[in-house]
Amino acid sequence: MIWLSESQKFGVGFTAAGVLFFIFGILTIFDSALLALGNILFVTGITLIIGPKKTLIFFTRQHKIRGSICFALGILLILLKRSFLGFIVETIGILALFGDFFAIIVQFLRSIPYVGPLLSHPYIAPTIDRIAGVRVLPV
Repeated sequence: MIWLSESQKFGVGFTAAGVLFFIFGILTIFDSALLALGNILFVTGITLIIGPKKTLIFFTRQHKIRGSICFALGILLILLKRSFLGFIVETIGILALFGDFFAIIVQFLRSIPYVGPLLSHPYIAPTIDRIAGVRVLPV
């Protein structure tokens, strides 16, 4: 079992709330206030989960610098009320920064009841694996 510190528990909550606000911002036709709040909560949550030093190291890695610039520029555009353009630029940054984690996220989701069997369905699994970049070992 994984034990989280108090700040990491808050970080998980902030990150989840950030993702939810971001989704609500998209569903309300790119409401800049919801998108901005989602971004602030998400970045705060990530910082609380892994710590300020590791967060800085993650965003300033040489091979992730383009993603970091796009992510930051997208947040800036959203704060300047250019929500759709900011969303597009930020999405490019998110894919560049967190693209490596999609395969891990899919594998985790497959271990959850109800969601796992759906994602492992023979008609759905190959598409999900291709999108997330999951490598399937030959049998």
